Amino acid sequence: MILAHRIQFEPNKKQRTYFAKACGVARFAYNWALSEWKKLYENGEKVTEGLLRKQLNATKRESYPWMFEVTKCAPQLAIKGLGKAFDNFFAHRAEFPKFKKKGHHDSFGLSNDQFSIKDKMIRIPNLGYVRMSERLRFDGKIMGAAISRTADKWYISIQVEMEPPAPVHNSESQAVGVDLGVKDLATLDDGTKITGAKPHKQLLTRIRMLNKSLSRKQGAKEGEKKSKNYKKTQRKLSRTYARVGNIRNDETHKLTTMLTREYGIIGIEDLNVSGMVKNHRLARAVLDMSFFEFRRQLEYKARMTGSIVVIADRFYPSSKMCSKCGEKNEGLDLSMREWECPTCNYQHDRDINAAINLKKNAESYAVSACGELVEKVTSVKQELNIKADHVCTSMVSYE
Repeated sequence: MILAHRIQFEPNKKQRTYFAKACGVARFAYNWALSEWKKLYENGEKVTEGLLRKQLNATKRESYPWMFEVTKCAPQLAIKGLGKAFDNFFAHRAEFPKFKKKGHHDSFGLSNDQFSIKDKMIRIPNLGYVRMSERLRFDGKIMGAAISRTADKWYISIQVEMEPPAPVHNSESQAVGVDLGVKDLATLDDGTKITGAKPHKQLLTRIRMLNKSLSRKQGAKEGEKKSKNYKKTQRKLSRTYARVGNIRNDETHKLTTMLTREYGIIGIEDLNVSGMVKNHRLARAVLDMSFFEFRRQLEYKARMTGSIVVIADRFYPSSKMCSKCGEKNEGLDLSMREWECPTCNYQHDRDINAAINLKKNAESYAVSACGELVEKVTSVKQELNIKADHVCTSMVSYE
């Protein structure tokens, strides 16, 4: 399996300048390749990212000599990234690739033969050694790295191929149902409720203040030269957004780690997040809870601990079905946080009831997956998008 370790850099001024140049080269190569791709496609020619990389290599010494100031990986891996973007577009997994803008997701890649790591130092071509804030945690074959900027800080994400760890759970491990929501981030079947930090809501006043201040600075209008005060306020705003993301990621990591370490069977729902955010009254609250990231982290951590993640179908009536008698309450409204079953008269908390139903669903599917359907599950390999079907992530192949 391949894991990535994201480490913060401690660069000096020269190294920051190098990173900015490399990001600029990668951005230019990506935009150049996208423009050439469109031209060749309109002329009826077959286009591949390999063809564009050869074309750039043949012309960059005369046309773009400044590219040689940074590592050769910056433009080459950027064009490879464009090829993956088109693959995702043609597979209907993403929209048509767009041109990149300066200051938006600045990054560049490094292949595994272009850098080396020694303790807290990493050696980068045409730059030398750069200090990292910590050592690489994982032992294994280094596959590559990506250097990126968040606000005014630089990070490196190092991908390492390593043997899958021994599972810590078995098929008889304790099960848990987890219901995700807007009011509370997660509700467990035992009644435990994790409220959630809601960082965007907490810092919304500051974000609005900084945006309002930024709009008044010289440089806010298109084509206008940005003043020093504009750049200073822009940095403050970037740091605030980075803080929102850090708080959200920290909470999600802690929760998913706890679940995968303590429980062997975990039941969750397949939430239609893209549909939920179309409701403009709930969109901000839904995105602040980061449902997609929660599921992504839960799935890959479950594979490391040997837990089983069972994702209930999108139309599974977890909230409407009575966890005691199984009666379905068709008249249950979203505003009803508590309701009484008309058949058995049991008083339900909406979220706890949903978590209990998800636990029962997970237990039934986990038994089937680990028993009769082992061959089906092992053939899935690293596929993570397994919905209301039989799932046994502890048996997924890591090839």
